[in-house]
Amino acid sequence: MIHFVGAGCGAEDLITVRGQRLLQEADVVIYAGSLVNPALLKVCKAGCAIHNSATMTLEEVLSVMRDAERRDLTTVRLHTGDPCLYGAIREQMDALDRDGIAYDCCPGVSAFSGAAAALNLEYTLPDVSQSVIITRMAGRTPVPERESIRAFAQHKATMVLFLSTGLLDRVKDELIEGGYAPDTPAAIVYKATWPDERKYLCTVDTLPACAKAHQVTKTALIVVGDAVKQSGYARSELYNPAFSTEFRPAKE
Repeated sequence: MIHFVGAGCGAEDLITVRGQRLLQEADVVIYAGSLVNPALLKVCKAGCAIHNSATMTLEEVLSVMRDAERRDLTTVRLHTGDPCLYGAIREQMDALDRDGIAYDCCPGVSAFSGAAAALNLEYTLPDVSQSVIITRMAGRTPVPERESIRAFAQHKATMVLFLSTGLLDRVKDELIEGGYAPDTPAAIVYKATWPDERKYLCTVDTLPACAKAHQVTKTALIVVGDAVKQSGYARSELYNPAFSTEFRPAKE
């Protein structure tokens, strides 16, 4: 059995209870060493074979999985954050389907949640933004033109950018060309929830300068939108005494 497990966004105690249990039980662990906190591996049992996928190809990862299955061992494929976001899990699952190997997926705390926690941020504020766009800048790996940052920027919703910190000059231009005002609030969160977490508030037009000033070149999320300033929002109707719900009648 192969278990795809979300390691969470950094702090070792932000893995789920289920994810930690699966790590404790695993005979083989293949972890994304470029991003997963190695402290998570402390719970692995003696004799567990641990492989760092940062130095491996897809074919090599699959070879380890297949070998473990032949020996009737349990494997954990440990991905950063939540595996469903930029985890490249589909290609692994399709290969396992072809081989008739069973697998399941254990979700994790995504970095976009960790970044919000670092900033004490609510992404969805009434009258400010009710949508969150999670995307990345096109780099060595392209994105469809219809999903470019410029195309998404016209909505002026809250935007969270993964894998884009080294491309902030282009990110700034795309955001402004797409519709965000240059003074739109923004934030850079480096290694959200890790012990060495850092966070910086800025604006869209100062994103590149802010990252340069603080020497942030990778392993950071970019948050853009009026929600970053956490002001100018309407009160939630859910807790408004004049608003009735299934569980509480409205009060005069």
